[in-house]
Amino acid sequence: MLKRILQTAVLAALAATAMPAASIAADLLAIITPSHDNPFFKAEAEGAAAKAKELGFEPLLLVHDDDANKQSQLIDTAIARGAKAIVLDNAGAAATTAAVQKAKDAKIPSFLIDREINESGVAVAQIVSNNYQGAQLGAEEFVKLMGEKGPYAELVGKESDTNAGIRSGGYKDVLDQYPDLKRVAQQSANWSQTEAFEKMQTILQANPEIKGVISGNDTMAMGAWAALEAAGRTDVIVVGFDGSNDVRDSIMKGGIKATVLQPAYRQAQLAVEQAKQYLDTGKASGEEKQLMDCILVNKDNAGKLETFALKD
Repeated sequence: MLKRILQTAVLAALAATAMPAASIAADLLAIITPSHDNPFFKAEAEGAAAKAKELGFEPLLLVHDDDANKQSQLIDTAIARGAKAIVLDNAGAAATTAAVQKAKDAKIPSFLIDREINESGVAVAQIVSNNYQGAQLGAEEFVKLMGEKGPYAELVGKESDTNAGIRSGGYKDVLDQYPDLKRVAQQSANWSQTEAFEKMQTILQANPEIKGVISGNDTMAMGAWAALEAAGRTDVIVVGFDGSNDVRDSIMKGGIKATVLQPAYRQAQLAVEQAKQYLDTGKASGEEKQLMDCILVNKDNAGKLETFALKD
């Protein structure tokens, strides 16, 4: 009897050490972004998660809501759960460096997407859209649509976000070349559709002669367009930046006139691919700061746009 019990115990121990590969936990990859209420950030998270699963990671999706303190707590969570790497669209250039350094100190490499931080050498990679190039594309299209003249307003993104300043600067460098284009209002709407709706209402009241609105992102462009529609001002030209499906649909219906596509989905997947290579080889794929060019989207190619990518 004792012999049989011992044999059973030995077989059980052998079975435990011979677990099938499917039952072994995959390496955890933390994917931290702003709120998925914004389709751009949702596309980032979905793109990164899909690629993570493909490459054998277990994705951990976390949302910081553009709150630097919450972001820091989420990085603590990633560290505590033994994440192998972090893909991050950060909550502010200045406020993020310490959090990414904290991960680095814990031997967890970070791969930033969409937004840069102020320091180099802390993250392994910073993969961002070429916001200046994209803003110039959008501004050049805006000039054509405006006929090179008329009063316009600009909606700017969150002031702590580096991208907001870069895009605004790109717009300015093009639009200032046309003396008959007059910027009569510039307001921050913090990337928010609701805030953009309210700011657009105020701008319209103060500047009823307005002919155009150039926006730092598509979400604000949608808010501005909703306010213009409510006021019966669908004659006003609106141009956005991001390449969302919502703006695509508006363009195809003759509403918003153009946007600038930044490849959110591909950008996030590239970060995961580089994380995999870094973990496998101990070497970065290339330069830390990497720029991905943007593409103008208007009525000519809007039908090819799907989830922040152009179909062939």
